[in-house]
Amino acid sequence: MLFAPGKRPTRAAILAFVSRQHAVSLSHDPAADAAAGLLVAQGEPVPAAGSGADAQDEAWVELLREGLTFDLRGLADGASRPVPDIAHRFDFSSAAAMAELEALSITPGRHLAGGERSMPVLKGILGLARDLTQHFEDLQAVYWQPSGSAIGRRFFEPVITAWLEGGAFPALGLTAFNEVADGALQSVGLAFWIGQELRIEPPLTADKVAATRLGVRLVNQLVIVGGLDESERIIAPDGTRLVMRPSRNRNFIRVWRE
Repeated sequence: MLFAPGKRPTRAAILAFVSRQHAVSLSHDPAADAAAGLLVAQGEPVPAAGSGADAQDEAWVELLREGLTFDLRGLADGASRPVPDIAHRFDFSSAAAMAELEALSITPGRHLAGGERSMPVLKGILGLARDLTQHFEDLQAVYWQPSGSAIGRRFFEPVITAWLEGGAFPALGLTAFNEVADGALQSVGLAFWIGQELRIEPPLTADKVAATRLGVRLVNQLVIVGGLDESERIIAPDGTRLVMRPSRNRNFIRVWRE
């Protein structure tokens, strides 16, 4: 979650956010626990174990959304999370220099260990990011690590909402596309979802816009079915007959004209 300089929310702002949500609640607040654990020795407050300087470097809370817990780290009461390197941008051009942006992160809570990449957890993370985007106007973009993408708030909120309500997978953002040396168009980040990347072979890629549109449609379908094990013949939107086939190492799904 990328914010303009000095605009990260504080713990108090997150508590105000939670108070306005029906799907989100506060499940753990280390700062409140530390305050409750203060001991008094010789008239001076002494922090309880675990609430020393190291704990104060990063402010965080645990939020519960539809039965799943997520850690929100990097609140303005402490240090910012590192701002990642951005490889792809979707409706995002920051007025601030990238080095000046500040970041929060959302990660699965410790109770979800082992299930971090399940679809309910991933939808929960993205749903919480969408909720925060709707609430905090100073949030400039959401960064999705598997595709290296920064997705502008105006683009992120509607496409994630549509997907969570049963619409198409947000292929532009949660995945991206690169042109590789031989002219093929190759997805980035699809393997996070299905274990395979999509590769559209030349000459299908002569028209990059049309090839990207085809890639978006195919990514949506592949996320629904969970990948490809055998060759399939499909019809492109323009009526072209195509072949989809896993590569020999199964890491790619190759697409070309029949």
